[in-house]
Amino acid sequence: MGYGRHLAFWIVTFLVVLALIWLLHAILLPFVAGLALAYVQAPLADRLERLGMNRTVAALLIVTLVVLVLLGFALIVIPMLIQQGFGLLSHIPGYVTRIRELIAQSDLPWLNELSGGDSKKTLSELVGGAATWLAAFAASLWAGGKALASFASVIIVMPVVTFYLITDWHRMLSILDSWVPPRDRSTVHELAGEIDKAVSGFLRGQLGVCLFLGAYYAVALSLVCLDFSVLIGLAAGLLTFVPYVGSLTGLLVGTSVAIAQFWPDWKWVVTVIVIFLVGQFVEGNIISPKLVGERVGLHPVWVIFAMFAFGYLFGFVGLLVAVPLAAAIAVLIRFGLRRYLASPMYSGEKPAG
Repeated sequence: MGYGRHLAFWIVTFLVVLALIWLLHAILLPFVAGLALAYVQAPLADRLERLGMNRTVAALLIVTLVVLVLLGFALIVIPMLIQQGFGLLSHIPGYVTRIRELIAQSDLPWLNELSGGDSKKTLSELVGGAATWLAAFAASLWAGGKALASFASVIIVMPVVTFYLITDWHRMLSILDSWVPPRDRSTVHELAGEIDKAVSGFLRGQLGVCLFLGAYYAVALSLVCLDFSVLIGLAAGLLTFVPYVGSLTGLLVGTSVAIAQFWPDWKWVVTVIVIFLVGQFVEGNIISPKLVGERVGLHPVWVIFAMFAFGYLFGFVGLLVAVPLAAAIAVLIRFGLRRYLASPMYSGEKPAG
């Protein structure tokens, strides 16, 4: 009965937290982003504190560097990305027309058979559907942008939240620890350690993977003079936070632009494809094993599902909390399975006494 009450309590607590996130997700971005930054940067503040620096000064230094990086990104990179984004959108009709002409000229039997002999009509319907989807997607981005409570709120509120969380990090952990019943603290500490290992390993490691691949794709595509190379490369690197999605998206978009831009000079099209294949190979076999590693314990399918599910339910804030919540749920499920496999319920043995 005791375990049943504990389980019911934590299930209710989890549902309450989800309900609060859903109700307040429109204003949570600066706070969730501040918590994520504090979580990632707290070890750095600990290291500076061990070197003799006052923790408040260390937190102020870290937050100042973060704000400067965000401002530099906003002033230098974002305008270029916006310019390339509008340019890509304006070129989409031309790219579609060019690819349609190439398909019509190729006279592929399988395409005619698939389209019932009218490939142009089918392709036009497909293009119309894609354009409708892009318009809806742009509208959702605009609506999501309003939920960000403006860029100024992120720049102003997030650093303040991050500063206070880093400063009081250990004090908050001590308070949370004091709330745990003494008889359960060893178990809670073990679970918290597993969750921290999974979350920190994934966040810090995957962030490094995203930065590396974004820089690689942007530079490599720029060297082959692909149109909108920086936008496509950085977007592919950023989307790599969701395993495999970034590389596949970049491959599809980059190849489509390359075909419309370079064909019939197929060598450059193949070069663009090779760039993404090399990036995927390096990520899967060198970068991710080094930076993320197997210790994370988060299966890519579970991460993808969590990102889509929480993003759908809670918007951009859901994307920020998806991985930590997925890691926590995975650890708790594994813990529950260990308890179940060691219990009389699984073995069929009667409890002693």
